[in-house]
Amino acid sequence: MPWQDIIIAVGQWTFLVALFPSILSKDKPALSTSILTGSVLAFFVIAYASLSLWASAASTFLVSVGWFTLAVQKYSAGKKQGAEINQSANL
Repeated sequence: MPWQDIIIAVGQWTFLVALFPSILSKDKPALSTSILTGSVLAFFVIAYASLSLWASAASTFLVSVGWFTLAVQKYSAGKKQGAEINQSANL
């Protein structure tokens, strides 16, 4: 395993741990931020895999999933809030 793979993987694990408070809290980043970040990281996974940096690819994949999770949560929260506004407007 090249030293670069170790450095990148450790950095990505750190980023993954840093995402947990956002995933677990009510406050979420903007939907566009989450989608863009998750997408760029997904392309990084392909690049790392093409270089046989398997630990980096795996850890970056998980961070990408974390960002897409935030996107889904933000989208769902917006839909729920919109439904509540519509329901209160109908009363």
